[in-house]
Amino acid sequence: MSENSAKMNLLSFAGKTKILHLTWLAFFITFLVWFNHAPLLLAIQASFGLSDQQVKTLLILNVALTIPARIVIGMLVDSFGPRAIYSLLLIITGFLCLFFSLATSFEMLALARFLLGFVGAGFVIGIRMISEWFPARQMGLAEGIYKGLGNIGSAVAALSLPTIALLVGGDDGWRYATGITGLIAFLYAFIYYFSVRDTPAGSTYFKPNKSGGLEVTSKKDFVLYLLVNIPMYGAMALLAWKVNSLGLIAATTLYAIYALLLAIFLLQCRKIYSLNLHIFSAPVDKLQQYKFKQVAILSLAYAVTFGSELAVVSMLPLFFQHTFAVPVALAGVFGACFAAVDIGSCPSGGWISDKFGRKKSLVILLIGAALGFFVMSMINSDWPIALAVAAMMCCSFFLGSAAGCVFAVVPLIRRSLTGQIAGIVGAYGNIGAVVFLTIFSFVSTPVFFLTIAAAIAITALAAMFLEEPQSTMFEVLPDGRVQLVEMH
Repeated sequence: MSENSAKMNLLSFAGKTKILHLTWLAFFITFLVWFNHAPLLLAIQASFGLSDQQVKTLLILNVALTIPARIVIGMLVDSFGPRAIYSLLLIITGFLCLFFSLATSFEMLALARFLLGFVGAGFVIGIRMISEWFPARQMGLAEGIYKGLGNIGSAVAALSLPTIALLVGGDDGWRYATGITGLIAFLYAFIYYFSVRDTPAGSTYFKPNKSGGLEVTSKKDFVLYLLVNIPMYGAMALLAWKVNSLGLIAATTLYAIYALLLAIFLLQCRKIYSLNLHIFSAPVDKLQQYKFKQVAILSLAYAVTFGSELAVVSMLPLFFQHTFAVPVALAGVFGACFAAVDIGSCPSGGWISDKFGRKKSLVILLIGAALGFFVMSMINSDWPIALAVAAMMCCSFFLGSAAGCVFAVVPLIRRSLTGQIAGIVGAYGNIGAVVFLTIFSFVSTPVFFLTIAAAIAITALAAMFLEEPQSTMFEVLPDGRVQLVEMH
């Protein structure tokens, strides 16, 4: 048909493969910046004389803004295109990163880290860009490669930035190391802008008819959409509660945050209602309908996959250290193996989804992940450490593959709304992390793993109600005409 349907050659740097490589590198850079502080926290703590509580606050603030940011960025990318929005995000990222590296007080550090949470929304942009360039039969693999290679930005930060900090700048080495990542983001913004297009030549970039929220196509979907928004505000309220429990904000401030979140939620409900007012007066033509339950199921699946991965990665080193009495450095390596599996598992999940069907693949991989966490709950000091690491990596493979499966389906629901749908689903990954980390603070490690296993098993049941995406979808052009979009 077109360059969009040609065979995928990952070693090529032309056409759609060029777009894939340039886009995963943009995502990689956002993760490099987003987590550039993590391996340098001891140096930052020493430089400012921070307490342990203040360090914990920086970690919490770093993810706080990502949940709403993914929703906002999803809307912007659908309206203005991934090329412009990714480039703009990278420019803003560069400035925020430099602001962090030049901080002179804890308050400046905290504000910079809070604002840098917005960088975590970059993931959503690439999902829409890849969906424009790859046909459905290759989309799972392409999205998986994008996700898997982009995610390692945080690992590269952990491996490279401490060395850079030691080589340059003396006591201020951390400033140079973080500042360099900001400079990279700023420069790459221009490279990306002048190197990509939103769509292949001759293709239409479908935009939503209205902005400010997701358009749904039935009254039942409208109610479900409102319900799906509630956990997003709940997770932000939970983050505020955690900051309060550390004694860093007063109870009155906490209640003010709760009131603000409630007010924003009610305003959003009003906006969603006005945006979808037409569905209450006349039913939407069946050809133009899509089912929001697809979005809800995929959101739940991403919450238990990527959400549990974020939660588990943060506690695994300590788990190995306590269970097997290994040195801190070695425990860190074992913990890093869980995330490193992503490089292969995300593309594998996408490929499996392309090859064997979206629904069946997601259900089977979720069941595998649930069984993996059940096995991990039984690990104790009597196990050979090699067997424990192998069990952990097998579990991680199923988990990452299931996450790859999720984003093999997202772009096939409604092309013009892909950014917003990816924003909702992506936000649920952070929601899952907040919920699982909160649970971990109250229970033992085996119970924590069993809780994740149960949540994934329930999600596997929910995934059975997912509907296999159609080979075509209908999109409404700005002039009101309806166009049939071939997905193969």
